[in-house]
Amino acid sequence: MLSLYLDIELPLLGVLASMEERGIAVKREELERFSRDLKETIRKLEQEIYELSGETFNINSPKQLGEVLFDHLRLPHGKKTKSGYSTAADILERLAPAFPVVQKILDYRTYAKLNSTYAEGLQQFIREDGRIHGDFNQTVTATGRLSSANPNLQNIPVRLSLGREIRRVFVPEEGSVFIDADYSQIELRVLAHMSGDENLIMAYREAKDIHAITASQVFNVPLEEVTPLLRRNAKAVNFGIVYGISAFSLSEDLSITREEAQQYMNNYFATYPKIKAFLDHAVASAKEKGYSVTMYNRRRPIPELLSVNFNQRSFGERVAMNAPIQGTAADIMKIAMIRVDRKLKETGLKTRIVLQIHDELLLEAPEEEAERAEEILVSEMENAAQLKVKLEVEAKQGKSWYETK
Repeated sequence: MLSLYLDIELPLLGVLASMEERGIAVKREELERFSRDLKETIRKLEQEIYELSGETFNINSPKQLGEVLFDHLRLPHGKKTKSGYSTAADILERLAPAFPVVQKILDYRTYAKLNSTYAEGLQQFIREDGRIHGDFNQTVTATGRLSSANPNLQNIPVRLSLGREIRRVFVPEEGSVFIDADYSQIELRVLAHMSGDENLIMAYREAKDIHAITASQVFNVPLEEVTPLLRRNAKAVNFGIVYGISAFSLSEDLSITREEAQQYMNNYFATYPKIKAFLDHAVASAKEKGYSVTMYNRRRPIPELLSVNFNQRSFGERVAMNAPIQGTAADIMKIAMIRVDRKLKETGLKTRIVLQIHDELLLEAPEEEAERAEEILVSEMENAAQLKVKLEVEAKQGKSWYETK
């Protein structure tokens, strides 16, 4: 593991230190406006929930909420605990499609968290220079990914349109732009390389739409006849496989029977046979050694593999499948950060990295340097590792973090 330390983690220290020192500018007045909008949305949802349930109560109290949903409204799937009914997200999500009040409660929780964690929460981290100087941690996650704290900028929700709106408050300094670059499907590409599966490698080399190709092969239909639904299902299988998904979980995700989900997975492994062999070997190797290993020799201990508890052991097996893939992707991103930072300095540019979020890098560049900086960013990220399939990077410029997505 010495080369991992000397060639990746140690040089990355300097990059992270300069990112923390530089920080990222935030428009406080925009955050305050955003908070006001959220509070208005929360207030409306509150009223709608009271109307649909026929009574007023404390929506934030699990005990009161459980009583209203399962005693008063007599909704199904009520699960009693010592302190009352469980109102955990998974239970409510199962009920939401059939009961509008439950969907409103889930929305209420989402917006309340957006407000407390981001709209109001971020304001306390803005320093006198108008910038947030967060912490980036190298040794917190088990997979080797960087984590962000004080505040955590990696958890900003991107699926929700209102969550994405938060990115509008992050802006470059006057006369500069943001350049955002994202790895395209890096974990699937790493899987293609590490498994050596010729069919997946060929699919990447021949076409842009990997999910459509997988749908065509797994569901045995011509590529031009792949429907959006088939593509969506193939995408769920593609990404699910990377995370060691079970037939049960896949059936839940796609709202199909467990038998159908198992058939999807069987077809997938028949299409990409070396992936099955790779995943099986990853689990067997981790059981033997007690840890998984990335392409760059990063180890992740997996004591759960020896547990007598079936659920713990199953968790360990999923980790053993995923950790080499996700960990390798994390290692590649760290190498990319070192390369980008080094090249920007060698070229004498003032452009600097300001944020890293999983597969994404955000640069702040003076406008006159933007084109050259984007070229460097894309080139250094794409060449951070030489895999059997090309690493693809999508980059975009904008006057706010929101505009770059």
